[in-house]
Amino acid sequence: MIHVLDNYYLSITLLITIAYQLFFFAIAFTYKLDKLTDFAGGTNFVVLDHARNIVVSVFIMLWGLRLSGFPLFRILKTRKHDRFDDKRDIFFKFQGFWIFQMVWVWTVSLPVTILNSPKATEDDYQTPFGTGQDITGVVLYIVGLIMETVSDAQKYRFMRAHGNDDAICDRGFFAWSRHPNYFGEMVIHFGIWVITLSPAFLSDVNTGAMNAIVAFVVGPRFLTFLLMFVCGLPLQERPGAKKRYENGSRSSWEAYARYLNRTSILIPVPPQLYARTPAWIKRTLFLEYPMYVFDPAKHSDRSKRQSSAEEGLGDRQAG
Repeated sequence: MIHVLDNYYLSITLLITIAYQLFFFAIAFTYKLDKLTDFAGGTNFVVLDHARNIVVSVFIMLWGLRLSGFPLFRILKTRKHDRFDDKRDIFFKFQGFWIFQMVWVWTVSLPVTILNSPKATEDDYQTPFGTGQDITGVVLYIVGLIMETVSDAQKYRFMRAHGNDDAICDRGFFAWSRHPNYFGEMVIHFGIWVITLSPAFLSDVNTGAMNAIVAFVVGPRFLTFLLMFVCGLPLQERPGAKKRYENGSRSSWEAYARYLNRTSILIPVPPQLYARTPAWIKRTLFLEYPMYVFDPAKHSDRSKRQSSAEEGLGDRQAG
């Protein structure tokens, strides 16, 4: 067994991630293009986990290739890559995204990195594949990958067909969840982590490695935190509803409001059931926290302007 810098491979994988992301950042900044950002993020997982434990390594490489390949295909097909128009010409602002991507790649890879490190594989620590945890993890991974892949394809076809009109993507997985691709991605990484748990539960040796594997649930938790509170739902839910309310017709907004009421924000739920679910359960059990909810009276610029105009008219009439 080869030991590189430390017994858990944390240092070497961090250095590889930094070098890999800086290489692609240099190309992206020099030539002012965005085609490599998602590609570099997804393929970085493949670079980190090559030639490791066969199952989890193949799983994370397959997910990484899918993650990098689909956005690259979409950009090349639509020729739209304006996500960084306000950052691409500013070195440190543009570099900030790539530093964030370094942290994301390295942290999300931690369960696989730890499982395949020398410390975790010494003293016959590995157990035969096929335990209950393994099967559970494989099922979770397959379900998550299918949901993420199919929902991305459904959303892509919908956007190609409807463009910027007021249509609502409420078919397929999007009839049961407003963000099935996010949910699928979370399930994928909890599935991979569950597979790495088998040695921790079945081995009587190497307590330190066992604790490390259990502790590195931080990988899927970090990804879940990002999607729920940083760069996923917060950028989609309230801003998306606000845009529809202010730029669309009244009938379009009413149709979208009905969609919000009957469709779970994340966890797939039959729409007939979700529509009858009390609001307090939606705001807790089904994760539709108040921070995601759009209230026209509070959050719409149009409503605020209208309210100000009405107040001004009332003041003039009173005067």
